[in-house]
Order: sequence, then C-alpha cells, then structure tokens
Amino acid sequence: MAKKKNEISSNQKYTELLASIGFAIEMGRENALAAINERLLATYWKIGQYIVEFEQHGLERAEYGTELLKDLSNDLKMRYGKGFSVSNLQYMRLFYQYYPKFQKSGKFQSSEIHQTSGKSQKYQTSGKLTWSHYCELLGISDDLTRSFYEKQCSKENWSVRELKRQIISGLFQRIALSKDKEGVLKLSTHGHEIATTKDIVKDPYVFEFLNIPESKRVSEKALEKKLLDNLQTFLLELGKGFSFVARQFRVTIDNDHFHVDLVFYHRILKCFVLIDLKIRKVKHQDIGQMNLYLNYFIEEENTEGDNAPIGIIISADKNELLVKYATGGLSNKIFVSKYQLYLPDKKLLENKMKEILEKE
Repeated sequence: MAKKKNEISSNQKYTELLASIGFAIEMGRENALAAINERLLATYWKIGQYIVEFEQHGLERAEYGTELLKDLSNDLKMRYGKGFSVSNLQYMRLFYQYYPKFQKSGKFQSSEIHQTSGKSQKYQTSGKLTWSHYCELLGISDDLTRSFYEKQCSKENWSVRELKRQIISGLFQRIALSKDKEGVLKLSTHGHEIATTKDIVKDPYVFEFLNIPESKRVSEKALEKKLLDNLQTFLLELGKGFSFVARQFRVTIDNDHFHVDLVFYHRILKCFVLIDLKIRKVKHQDIGQMNLYLNYFIEEENTEGDNAPIGIIISADKNELLVKYATGGLSNKIFVSKYQLYLPDKKLLENKMKEILEKE
C-alpha cells in the first residue's frame, strides 16, 4: 500500500515537473519572439533613419529618393537576401518619419501631433505589434487615425488580417461620429475605452464579410445563420468583451414562447447583451418586444454580480424620430442600429469626422 502511495506521489511530482518545464519553454519562446520582433523593429527604424538623413537631410526630395531606394534595394538584396524591396524600404523611411524618437527601451515615440485645437500630443508604439502590423498602419497618413488603430490593435491583439479589416471598414470614423471633438481626440490617444453601455454600440454595423449581394433578399434566420457561420469576424465587428451565449434563446411567459435571436455576455460591462435582427425598417413593436426580453432577463437570468442587460436591435433601416419616441421613458437600455452589407464610403466618413474636429 505504501509503495502505491509513493508511486502516486512520484507520478504527481513528475507531472508537476513536466508542467513547470513546459511553462518555462513556452515563456522562453514567447520572450525570444518578442525580443526578435523588438530588434527587427529597431533595425528597420535605424535603416529608415539612415535613408532619411542621407537622402533628404531633413527635407523632402522625393524624385531623388526614389532612385536611391531602387539602388539600395538592388544592392541590399544582393548582399542580404529578401526583405529589402523598394516598398519595404519606403515603409522603413516612413517608420522613422512617423516615430523619429527612438528610446533605448526598444520603443519608439512619434513626433508631436498637432490638432485643430492648437494643442499637441505624443504617443508610443506598442511592443506587441509586428512589422507586418506597422506596414498596415504606415499606410495611414492621418496621425489621429493611425494612432487609434495602433492603440486598438494592441489592446485587442488583432491579427494583421483583423487590423486590415477594421481599417477598411472605417472603424475609427464610425465610432468617432458618435462623439464630440474632445471625444475624437481621446479616442485617438487612448483607443476605444468601454465605460458605459453606449460604448459597445455601433451604427452602422458592417457585415460585408457575409458576402451577400445588396440586391439579394435574405430571411432573418438566414442572416442569423450566416453571422454565426462567421462568428469570429462577427465578434470582431461587435467589439471587445463579447462572449457568445446562445441563438434563438427561448423566453416563456404564461405558456407563450418567444425567441431572442442572439444572446451574448459582455465581460467588461458584466451584463447580457440581447440582439434581435430585422431585415426591414424597425417598428415600435420591435422595441416593445425587446423591452419584454430585457425584463425577463432581469427577473429570470441575471445572477448576483450581473448588471442590467442591454438590448440592441440591428435593422436594415430605422426612423430616428420613431426610435426616440419608442425608447423614451423606458428604464431598460435599448439601442437601434442599422446594418449594411457593404463597406462604408471612407471618404464620406472622414469628411464628417473633420467637420467634428473643426467645430469650435
């Protein structure tokens, strides 16, 4: 009996040893990758510095710079292999220009960003992002916009593909349009911070990833199914903190059965988020029904520590006045947003955002 106990104890210790070694290996690999990434960024920044100082002497002479980059690209590829195309060298130059102050810690700091208010601010790069991330960011000429995506990408650990999708879908401008000038500037320097229920709602939601032609009519069930078939991208569009709970969640009241299309739980706000999909213009009955769902969840589903649930009706269209009157006076938090099956006109969004920034 004692022998078996010793064997069990020995096996447990070995399992613990194996787990400890495994953890050390994983941490070592992560740290090694982080160190490699940091040195790669530092190297590319330095290359950018050499190019700018040699080529332009602090001035912009693009016609000369283009020829220089071609010569450099050919010679560097001959000596050091791939990775030194003309476009990559252009990104390195931009990297130095956007982040001209290099710190020994391995982080980079941008030059001052001057706003329409006359004030200026500074921000640093994130050690979490790779060169591929920065190549996407360097394609954004506007400092405010680039700063937002950099902060948000770091906060939410976006892949390069996810970052690209958020830039194309105009996430920054879509969120910025719901804020005042001060809110837009804060959004740029801090990223999208979730503090209130309004912070998790977008208008419009962009479902271009479903690849549904605008001319094609789909049912609400078909739209729901397609969203769940693309759950990862749908969660990205919803934003940080959403966890999927259920589809067609049954609500039974007095032997009558109702179904909430989609139920999520928001980890930051600590509450359920109920989503109903409408492929038509929203009606006041839809808002009343959502109010019923929220009251049910307060009584039957909420547990200790849960905050009041939030309801979002995502519809093909809405009448702002109807929504205002239908939601006015309700104690529950109900929001109505539109969805679109195509990417937004970023130029139009950018112009609207500029109007906000130019307001005194």
